[in-house]
Amino acid sequence: QVQLVESGGGLVQAGGSLRLSCVASRGTLSNYLITWFRQAPGKEREFVAAISWSSVTYYADSVKGRFTISRDNAKNTVYLQMNSLKFEDTAVYYCAAKASWTNIRRLDYDYWGQGTQVTVSS
Repeated sequence: QVQLVESGGGLVQAGGSLRLSCVASRGTLSNYLITWFRQAPGKEREFVAAISWSSVTYYADSVKGRFTISRDNAKNTVYLQMNSLKFEDTAVYYCAAKASWTNIRRLDYDYWGQGTQVTVSS
């Protein structure tokens, strides 16, 4: 029902910033919880941030105060603004969507994007 496409990843120095985008290439993000996950090499996929259809936001402790999630319903897009990037933020970042607003850190989402690589160098 929904197809998600991430973009905006790249190489950045520690302390720099990137803005990731998650756009619905098919369907709409309205009434979906949209969540960013990330997966570093050799590690499990982990929760980063989430935003409800009404723009209530949630953050992992590791990114709180540095990352900001937002959505533009007119553009059918969710953004992840990443500031003060650290080497530990290096990972493939995925956006995911589900209709439920509970247990947002679990991986049982209905739709996933293909991922975008974020590499933070020292």
